[in-house]
Amino acid sequence: QVQLVESGGGLVQAGGSLRLSCAASGSIFSFKTMGWYRQAPGKQRELVAAFITNSTNYADPVKGRFTISRDNAKNTMYLQMNSLKPEDTAVYYCLAVSSRGYAYWGQGTQVTVSS
Repeated sequence: QVQLVESGGGLVQAGGSLRLSCAASGSIFSFKTMGWYRQAPGKQRELVAAFITNSTNYADPVKGRFTISRDNAKNTMYLQMNSLKPEDTAVYYCLAVSSRGYAYWGQGTQVTVSS
């Protein structure tokens, strides 16, 4: 059973920074794609950033502020979040998709940005 565990969330003032981590069981190299999503109360889950083939993709609201990365040796994916805004407040989820198209989700980590 594949498990994904997010960490690094918390409360931060607007303009501050946080780094989220997603630790995966097994080798992350075996996954077809990986990425970060977020969901605010009463809203749909939305893409934040993801690895697409050998490149990366970012949602417009986070471009220039967030950076996705991964460390294959540590089986961990990261999301560096800078210049945080109150509208970034949400639960952030890690996603990994297997070569057969099965999606694995972490349980999420709360990010709260105060004004």
